Amino acid sequence: MKAVYGGDAFPPSRSRTCRNVCLAATAVVLVATIVLVILCLTVFKAKDPTTTVNSVVLKDLDLALNIPRLSVDVNLTLGVDLSVNNPNKVGFKYKNSTAFLNYRGTNVGEAQIGSGKIFADRTKSMNVTLTIMADRLLGKSELFSDVVAGTLPLNTLTKVSGEVSVLGIFKIHVVSTSSCDFSVDVGNITVGQQHCTYKIKL
Repeated sequence: MKAVYGGDAFPPSRSRTCRNVCLAATAVVLVATIVLVILCLTVFKAKDPTTTVNSVVLKDLDLALNIPRLSVDVNLTLGVDLSVNNPNKVGFKYKNSTAFLNYRGTNVGEAQIGSGKIFADRTKSMNVTLTIMADRLLGKSELFSDVVAGTLPLNTLTKVSGEVSVLGIFKIHVVSTSSCDFSVDVGNITVGQQHCTYKIKL
């Protein structure tokens, strides 16, 4: 006697085939997921892009002491040479960022760093020009005594923010910050030794 199957039922052989196909597809997806996770945790693991201040150069310094008023007229421009290293196996896209010039804790100048991209395992150089905002600087009571002493203590703070995209799926936000303390010798118009610290925030 032959078995009779309803219109919606499948013969055993066809049912087994469908089941095998489903199992195979599930296995492929599972293996692909495991491989993807391994790649993300090893080869494509997000690393910290670092911003380094290579040099600070004094481009212009004009000082005029007003002894009767105990005031100073000043015009100062600094050239900051930066480099951003991307150690990742994928590109690092950074947004419009900012470099700040500080005098005794007060922001006295800033410059914009345009957005861009740094390719995998590459380092990009950036030259930033910082000009002092005279009104902010002149508002500091310590300025006159610092100029008379012959040294201006300054600080540059640079923040570069962006994201690393891993396999086009995971996007990791990164902020790379560099802070450099240095002094400007008013007498011979030179920049003294720098002390820099670097910080990464994911």
